[in-house]
Amino acid sequence: MNPLKALNRHGQSVWLDFMRRNLIGKELNQLLDEDGVVGITSNPAIFEKAIGQSADYDKQFAELMAEGDRTPWVIFEELAIRDIQLAADQLRPIYDATRRRDGYVSLEVSPYLANDTDGTIAEARRHWARVDRPNLMVKVPGTAAGTPAIEALIGDGININVTLLFGLDAYLKVADAFIRGLEHYAESHDDIGRVASVASFFISRIDSAVDAQIDAQLKAGSPNVKALEQIKGKVAIANAHITYQRYKEIFSTERWGKLAERGAQTQRLLWASTGTKNPAYPDTLYVDRLIGPHTVNTMPPATMDAFRDHGTARTTLEDDLDGATRVLASLPKLGIAFGEITDKLVVDGVQIFADAADKLIEAVEKKRIKFLGDNLASFDAALPAPLTAAFEAELEAWRAGGRIRRLWAHDASLWSGADEAKWLGWLDIVPRLREAVPAFQLLAVEARKYKHILLLGMGGSSLGPEVLGQTFGARPGHPTLHVLDSTDPAQIRAFEAKIDPASTLFIVSSKSGGTLEPNILKQYFFEIARAAVGDAEVGKRFLTVTDPGSKMQQVAERDSFGNVFLGDPAIGGRYSVLSAFGLVPAAAMGVDIARFLDTTETMIRSCGPDVPPAVNPGIRLGVALGVAGLHGHDKVTIVAGPGLEDFGTWAEQLIAESTGKDGKGLIPVAAEPIGWPAAYGTDRIFVHLTLANRPDPQADQLATLEQAGHPVLRITLAEREQLGQEFFRWEIATAVAGAILGINPFDQPDVEASKIATRQLTDAYEATGSLPAETAFLEEAGIKLFADAHNAAELRKLAATESLDAYIGAHLSRLGRGDYAGFLAYIPQEKATIEALQAIRLEVRDRRHVATCVGFGPRFLHSTGQAYKGGPNTGVFLQITCDDAQDLAVPQQSYSFGTVKAAQARGDFDVLAERGRRALRVHLGPDLVAGLDRLQAAIRRVLA
Repeated sequence: MNPLKALNRHGQSVWLDFMRRNLIGKELNQLLDEDGVVGITSNPAIFEKAIGQSADYDKQFAELMAEGDRTPWVIFEELAIRDIQLAADQLRPIYDATRRRDGYVSLEVSPYLANDTDGTIAEARRHWARVDRPNLMVKVPGTAAGTPAIEALIGDGININVTLLFGLDAYLKVADAFIRGLEHYAESHDDIGRVASVASFFISRIDSAVDAQIDAQLKAGSPNVKALEQIKGKVAIANAHITYQRYKEIFSTERWGKLAERGAQTQRLLWASTGTKNPAYPDTLYVDRLIGPHTVNTMPPATMDAFRDHGTARTTLEDDLDGATRVLASLPKLGIAFGEITDKLVVDGVQIFADAADKLIEAVEKKRIKFLGDNLASFDAALPAPLTAAFEAELEAWRAGGRIRRLWAHDASLWSGADEAKWLGWLDIVPRLREAVPAFQLLAVEARKYKHILLLGMGGSSLGPEVLGQTFGARPGHPTLHVLDSTDPAQIRAFEAKIDPASTLFIVSSKSGGTLEPNILKQYFFEIARAAVGDAEVGKRFLTVTDPGSKMQQVAERDSFGNVFLGDPAIGGRYSVLSAFGLVPAAAMGVDIARFLDTTETMIRSCGPDVPPAVNPGIRLGVALGVAGLHGHDKVTIVAGPGLEDFGTWAEQLIAESTGKDGKGLIPVAAEPIGWPAAYGTDRIFVHLTLANRPDPQADQLATLEQAGHPVLRITLAEREQLGQEFFRWEIATAVAGAILGINPFDQPDVEASKIATRQLTDAYEATGSLPAETAFLEEAGIKLFADAHNAAELRKLAATESLDAYIGAHLSRLGRGDYAGFLAYIPQEKATIEALQAIRLEVRDRRHVATCVGFGPRFLHSTGQAYKGGPNTGVFLQITCDDAQDLAVPQQSYSFGTVKAAQARGDFDVLAERGRRALRVHLGPDLVAGLDRLQAAIRRVLA
């Protein structure tokens, strides 16, 4: 007789440890008929080979993707569950004929849940319901967390295959959990014989681990050579023999007898991992020596082939029990701590299964990406060799450590262990906002009666909407979005001139409701609108986006705003663009929010907790940025192509405010025109974002930079609706980079410091009618220079003469390798000033070969200002201020907008000085154009 089929005569069931779609049917029938196979087990490694290395599943895969995108884990489950159902149906006659003893197919709960009792229970119940076959066995690991899950699931009447058993102690706990669960089930069910379970011992791994210790001792010259050699390759079998005796004892007790009288099945021992790993051992060793009644041996195809060919079917499980006892008793005497080995094998086994699951999901995700095509924005990393090695090592560390799952699980220890967990509401805000789509659609209809939208906000409340407005542009039949985030009087007047207050919808956007700028801008434009439409109508023209219970919500209710949209307090401002703070203005300007969210969710699924780092676009970008920062490439130069030009202003805040603290951080560089390799130092990493249908003339220069050894990351959006994908990718990436840098990416301590300094100055103004006096240390041709005592003293030492050129030259001479120049301009942000500052930054970059940043105040205070003050002390700052040609009063306040701007500039400078930054303030006086020309000329002269 076929030795495999003969095993059944000795009471042992043969299960196949393999699964693949094309096995089911004729091939499986042959195994059932000729080899006596009566069950099947599967695991992630088996499915990885089946799905990832064959085309068997491509048809169903395509059908699933045609129905709609879903996560790779969900796709895997759909594929696997179909296999399990088909196999279960084919094995059902065996299940019936053996009175539910055999005919089972096993499906494993996610190995990522091995230490999560509640998660294991929930997933096992879901598998049981989805497969909907009585001959399913759900595989649950016999870990400390798995054991109570086993009891609960058996109590539910769910068949359980307990996996990852190595030691006797663990088995005893599992057997007890099985009996307790069955006792619970028996309280409310008559047919308790329908509940089946096996306890799976992993055999070969035990010998591999013990043999490794034996070999180490022999190599070290142990005096116990003979004793060690005698037990080599025998411990796993001895352990199984002794465990089998305990099995017989457990299921012979009076306690079990009560259940047996009601038809209960024993929880059989199953021998798994029965293929030999040591080529010196017979390939049928772990079948030959483990044959006995009421057991199962699940074999991979190779082991099955070997036993069929030359195995011997005879009962061996109780051979030489005294010898088995001696083998186990000898271990502590020989310095082998068997308990420690089996404990470690459980930990290692969980990791091995998780590794296999990662490979499986990576294979599924690669197919998903192929099917998605242009529906997912692409990412490519071109890194020099040293960075490539570090990048790949960090990706592997994230995979092996399950760090992306920890991120999604809100595990604060991934960062600093502070309050990070409470700031992760942005991870799932998009699916949660689905129910708000009708409200956004109604807003879009109501907004059509306006010509303009004027959003008043700062930081995350304004920068995201500004990118949305620039990217989508004015849409036919919908109002045009304008975003004002400045206290500069000239800029406020310029925005006022762009709109007709009577046909404008005003959006006041402020998370806390206590931020100075949105509040005073609301006061100003509320009066403008009141004058245009009257008291009865003015409130209807305003709506607010704010957090629940904020001061702004109270103001909106007091002033009868037309609408109040609430944000999520668990989302910080710079992570809020995909919440109401971004979607309200987007909806009002006519963006199709439902489609926008659909497109965005494609990226969210790709960045999900189960998607391995190698194919996870958010992790890949974050690891690239974090590793680059650790290796000195900390100037993240964002090159945004046509149609995406404003993306860098949003990404600046996200990166700088999130990572720039504790003396660490990435310095974002936005809107700096691309130069040739000679213009740069060695501290850059370039990120190029383009729209596929809008070629970027900068691409060729970036290719040249890549050839010169600079790291270049490339992101391509197929359409502008994928902007939401990039928002989410960069949010995930920034959180990842923060973990790599070792900081809390969700606080902004130095932004608060600037706010406090500004408040102190405005309080002084309210008390005295003027800001505190200050004295310039140089005045020349209408330009004044200011600095704190330390910076002024250092500049005097460096300057050859008391002149504007000398001091400017001295200040710029403080730029060294790895530094950056920051131009902090408290002047109107308009075409002429932007062009002047761009010319200045390029002079400095090309002459000093350093990165350059340009920020307009007070906007950058809520953005890059955090990194300038709290990040690495590598910035050399030139603050630029001017006299306002015409000031503007703030309604209901004693101070003006010009006073606020001046207080913000001085408060900003004071905090820079307190932080020991190299800073100089240049006050241009009342003639802004002439002052900028003089400054630019002076910089050009000193650099030449």
